[in-house]
Amino acid sequence: MKKVICKKKMSGDRIERADVLALLPACDFKGVKFCDISPLLANAAALDLVCASMALQWRGEGVDAVAGLEARGFIFGPLIARHLGVGFIQMRKPGKLPGETLSISYSKEYGTDTLEVQKSAIGAGKRILVVDDILATGGTLVAACQLIRLAGGVPLGCAVVAELLALGGAAVIIEKTGVDRIASYAKI
Repeated sequence: MKKVICKKKMSGDRIERADVLALLPACDFKGVKFCDISPLLANAAALDLVCASMALQWRGEGVDAVAGLEARGFIFGPLIARHLGVGFIQMRKPGKLPGETLSISYSKEYGTDTLEVQKSAIGAGKRILVVDDILATGGTLVAACQLIRLAGGVPLGCAVVAELLALGGAAVIIEKTGVDRIASYAKI
């Protein structure tokens, strides 16, 4: 996997897109290719730039709420929701949400998993933006879009910090859900 390289230094409070991309090194974890977001999270200016830029793509699109996927979607989702002036919905692993929940099981690049959402969190017809850190094979985002529909909502689109192009996750989301608006800050 290609590592994105920064050609210039960050200066003071000013940070540019190339600087942010340098904070997203490609790595391999237990045989799974992904992008390490830790350096991005350690840089407040870069984190703010990424979330503001991601939100800007959805401003004026009628987003009613942002749904973040456990766990790293909980970092970016609330920040994007704040920029959009809407609420945040948690999509969690089983047994972690109070009250009545809806769930969906799915396959992903290294096994199977289940997502849950509170039954009352998504109103009928509400337009939901799904947020996560990385788009790899698309399994988790497909499940999230399906869960939103199960809850009566409309998955408006998906926003991720980085998309691993070689894994083809965007095509999987489009094919399995019909959701064709997938925005990524970085394509790696």
